Amino acid sequence: MNAAQETSIGTAMKLEGVSKLYGPVKALDNISFELRKGEFLTMLGPSGSGKTTSLRAIAGFIQPTSGKLLIDGRDMTRVPPQKRNIGMMFQDYALFPHMTVLENIGYPLETRGVKREERQRRVMEMLEVVGLAHCASRYPKEMSGGQQQRVALARALVFKPDIVLLDEPMAALDKKLRGQMQIEIMHITRQVGATVVSVTHDQEEALVMSDRIAIFKEGRLEQIGTPRELYQKPRSEFVADFIGEANLLHGVTRSDDHGVVVEGCSWKASLPKADPRVQAISNGRKACVVLRPERIEPSAAVHQGGNGGQGIIEDKIYLGVEYRLVVRMRDGSKVNLRSRDVTSVEAMNAGDRIGISWSPSDIVILGD
Repeated sequence: MNAAQETSIGTAMKLEGVSKLYGPVKALDNISFELRKGEFLTMLGPSGSGKTTSLRAIAGFIQPTSGKLLIDGRDMTRVPPQKRNIGMMFQDYALFPHMTVLENIGYPLETRGVKREERQRRVMEMLEVVGLAHCASRYPKEMSGGQQQRVALARALVFKPDIVLLDEPMAALDKKLRGQMQIEIMHITRQVGATVVSVTHDQEEALVMSDRIAIFKEGRLEQIGTPRELYQKPRSEFVADFIGEANLLHGVTRSDDHGVVVEGCSWKASLPKADPRVQAISNGRKACVVLRPERIEPSAAVHQGGNGGQGIIEDKIYLGVEYRLVVRMRDGSKVNLRSRDVTSVEAMNAGDRIGISWSPSDIVILGD
């Protein structure tokens, strides 16, 4: 949690059962969540999942078929966009080419009737925040992509909106600049205490910038939580597979005096009886074990313990600080693992039969 969150109290925005129909198609299906003041929330999902439709509903560009949108406790569901105190930063930045940086950033203040002297003071303050005070008299065409992005962000923040909406803000940038701007935007919005909703399909961007992430699938909100919660405690196979890399191993549960075991063809994953997760797992049911690649340990000796299995190395890929191994199990499924024990892995080769193991604390068991 950042400092702005700790010092602010209350809910900035709430969606209550918001749905949007286009004929028989449900673009949004009963979406409900709260946005806290000072929070940076990212809506993440594949194309067609509903994240952009949700953003447009918050902005007022589309009207929900049902449900309510509350901003700072006020019902804004049917309020037109121009009467919502919302800042927005578009993919293409939408800067006016005939205006200077100073004029572009000052435009929303001018439309709100802010006097020239006050307008200039607030624009210069914002230019200092985004590190572009020396560019006030330049035109957009005279600036780099990263600089244009900061101008667009400053324009979205300068009038102190209730919420700032970012529509895939990194889409037009190359990979290196995208990484730099993720950090810059995060720092700038936190410095001014902005409440932000961003949309992206980029997992890394969401993990880097967000206080919380809302994952969408087929018009529904699949799960919402902090980046750590979503990575370590996914509630579905979709979330596990969408956030980072994950191995999804399918097996059958078996209970005994020692706890619960999920068994596959050439592996098993067990939880001790004292583990509180055991209570939620039924005996004799199909289950999915979620395993992150970096949590799996390879071994030249075939594994015989309670958490692990065996397979044949199909691929061995050197990545500098680590090796990536693709291990084919007896049932044909493949397990990806990443190991920084470079010395041990260097002795292993494609075609070798190896053991793999993991800790009970590193697995997530989901019902099929």
